[in-house]
Amino acid sequence: MKAFFKTDQGRVRQNNEDNGGVFQNKDGHFLAIVADGMGGHLAGDIASEMTVRHLKDLWEQAEGLQTADQAEEWLKTHINQVNKLLFEHSKNNPECEGMGTTIEAIIATDRFTSVAHVGDSRSYILNESGFQQLTEDHTLVNELVRSGQISKEDAEHHPRKNVILRALGTEQEIKIDFKTIMFEEGDFLLLCSDGLSNKVKEQEMIQILQNEEILEEKAETLIKIANDNGGEDNITLIIVAFDDENERG
Repeated sequence: MKAFFKTDQGRVRQNNEDNGGVFQNKDGHFLAIVADGMGGHLAGDIASEMTVRHLKDLWEQAEGLQTADQAEEWLKTHINQVNKLLFEHSKNNPECEGMGTTIEAIIATDRFTSVAHVGDSRSYILNESGFQQLTEDHTLVNELVRSGQISKEDAEHHPRKNVILRALGTEQEIKIDFKTIMFEEGDFLLLCSDGLSNKVKEQEMIQILQNEEILEEKAETLIKIANDNGGEDNITLIIVAFDDENERG
């Protein structure tokens, strides 16, 4: 298994409030995180950075997670811890009032991958069944689509497209979505902030994941497309490839 993380400020924002990374634990299993911070002056940076640092430190000491239930429980326990940390930090530091972050976190092993999701960052899988979004955006616009009040086409240009209904750090308790999938040889996982998913069409994602480039080049190509299409937001992604040792990636 191989993974590559990349983040880019984009072409408009003054700073990068996204964070993330790929980390291995004592058993060699991967934790991949994308966190898209939000809040007042630099508070988004703080929220996403605290989230990634806390989970990284805990993951590097973790071991013995053999089942999907154990992986989901690890994610649930520690993401809830992070939520409380962020909530308390924003209460105790007025300059951070209202700060929060999305989180896309996966634990990837040779047998399964467990996904934890809060906000409007996304996880996708490309496998023999095709290309599938694994997560539902926690946004006002997505709720309007789900309830049939607007179409998917309307959602693309809706004036309240950026209203997020769920984020870490904004409330004392948080509801986390979980999903566990089989992750097999030849499959790709793509985690990304909305700075990518808002600017790169799914068909382009598929073509780039399937091409012969190494993971780093795939990531750079995806970010270039997002920037070429405006780059109004920070852009962050992780590509995870399940391959054998002889494949490029």
